[in-house]
Amino acid sequence: MLKKERQAYILHRLNLHNKVLSTKLGEDMKVSEDTVRRDLQELANAGKLIKVHGGALSLAFNEVQFTNGTIYSQSQKAIIAQKAIGLIKEQMYVLTSGGTTIIEMAKQLPPHLKATFITGSIPVLNAYVSHPNINVIVVGDRVNKEARITVGASAIAKIREVNADLCILGTNAIDLQRGITDSDWEVVELKKAMIASSAKTVCLTIAEKLNSFEALQVCGLQQIDYLVTELDPDDKLLRPYVKAGVTVL
Repeated sequence: MLKKERQAYILHRLNLHNKVLSTKLGEDMKVSEDTVRRDLQELANAGKLIKVHGGALSLAFNEVQFTNGTIYSQSQKAIIAQKAIGLIKEQMYVLTSGGTTIIEMAKQLPPHLKATFITGSIPVLNAYVSHPNINVIVVGDRVNKEARITVGASAIAKIREVNADLCILGTNAIDLQRGITDSDWEVVELKKAMIASSAKTVCLTIAEKLNSFEALQVCGLQQIDYLVTELDPDDKLLRPYVKAGVTVL
């Protein structure tokens, strides 16, 4: 791959997953880690990503408040957010993870809604506290600076005390064989606890992340009750998930 092609690939992966690892990029592009590091440095110098040890982060992690200019597929995520809101009923207890799609959902919650939202995601909390009628519960512990969410034993213990009606997850990757997967061990453990403490699990993802996977499994497909994308539920890309028993919105 030419340098221009490599760097376009890196930015695309970053837009999809918010975080990339140098080792994985090297394997995917069949180049050395030194080559990847030089590409990441050039992109960082150009203001297109945030270079960190072992890889890079999306510019979305540069601020607590996300702006439309740094959100990938914002219009698709707005559609997903509206669909997900349709699942939230009055007086529900809702556990949510982090991510730009969850933030979009938080911003679009109807002003009259009275429900309780529980999260440790700092950007999501920022959006929830502006809502006039919802209750907000913070799950506290050490902050994972890359994911901007609280993680660790105390956060997981708190989540296990909850009996939530819904668990709404932002998704890094999903496919038929591996279910929901991610690349951050601490976030994976947090999401597992959220799923275990909820009556129903809702997976939010742009269609581009369908049929992709990361190294660490969050849950199998059988643990997902609803899959929400920007596509029409009858889209052929979603048919295998419907066949697997997931309700698609």
